[in-house]
Amino acid sequence: MRIIVAPDSFKGSVSALGVAEAMERGIHAVFPEAEVIKVPIADGGEGTVEALVAATGGRLQRTEVRGPLGQPVGAQWGVSGDGTTAFIEMASASGLPLVPKERRDPRIASTFGTGELMKAALDAGLRKLVVGIGGSATNDGGTGMARALGVRFLDAEGRDLPEGGAALARLARIDLSKLDSRLADAAILVACDVDNPLCGPRGASAVYGPQKGATPEVVNELDAALAVLAGVATTTTGRDIARSPGAGAAGGLGAGLLFFTPASLRPGVAIVLETTGFDVLVQDADLVITGEGRTDFQTAMGKAPVGVAGVARRHGVPVICLSGGLGEGADDVLAHGIDALASTVPQPMTLEACMAQGADLVEAATARMCRLLNVGRSLGS
Repeated sequence: MRIIVAPDSFKGSVSALGVAEAMERGIHAVFPEAEVIKVPIADGGEGTVEALVAATGGRLQRTEVRGPLGQPVGAQWGVSGDGTTAFIEMASASGLPLVPKERRDPRIASTFGTGELMKAALDAGLRKLVVGIGGSATNDGGTGMARALGVRFLDAEGRDLPEGGAALARLARIDLSKLDSRLADAAILVACDVDNPLCGPRGASAVYGPQKGATPEVVNELDAALAVLAGVATTTTGRDIARSPGAGAAGGLGAGLLFFTPASLRPGVAIVLETTGFDVLVQDADLVITGEGRTDFQTAMGKAPVGVAGVARRHGVPVICLSGGLGEGADDVLAHGIDALASTVPQPMTLEACMAQGADLVEAATARMCRLLNVGRSLGS
């Protein structure tokens, strides 16, 4: 039996590689002779850099940048094995886990640190950048990122606006005269894990603002502010991209990259799967096990498990998704190539306990799942 384990990380609990290793242990507890191929993946969020560096034989490095609330952060990024491409994930510089729950405020959080990582890559002589934009603490439309690269955002009196999404309600003019000239020669591929537009009921503020600390009133405030940004940025750049799929990713960082850099957006998991050669690996597999920390309605919008299933489906290989939790709309993924869902949680547990025991729970749940597969094989014989 040949089984591919291709999980995303369980955010804040276990890395993608750690999940894959736990799945392997669970499989071998039931099928000791099984060939297990580990392919840790990511979809643009946490773990994207590690997955791409591992797949290309590259190297990791750190740069101190400004975090979401202005605090110093040692952000990790990578360089490909051939030395031509920078791998950046905004989660490392502007991610939600960098802000304590009691301090989360998307009205003031900034993507400035992500722009600093892009600048560090340009300073290193790299002109190919892959930028993963999942897992943000921000809702600033990518204006912090653009500031770090030289863009100014001004009010009606010509004063620089404060950082953060709320201040964009007062945006009157965007000054591109100091935009880093090296961007003109850069190729920027944005690894995006969702297809949301910038504004509206499926926009950055409405869908993702609440998990970053936004109340319903703040969601409306931020959505209106991003609409102002979209109008001024479209006039300034000539690019009308606010309704483009992925513009609302990472609090609108997708839109900011499209407005102010020569970026193109692609599903993050597709980039990672291509880099790992997943299409070739899966051809002779009997089963694929994928997973993530929480599977819900957002997963079907283009997150890692659905990307894995799309490739496996082309080769007729069944896919099971093992997740830390199953939320509202989890069954939506069954229409996207995933054949079965399972949770790692065996009994009522607090979230903190689940996260602390993440690897052990994955291993035990994988073993339970394999025992059920064994029963199915017996019935079919």
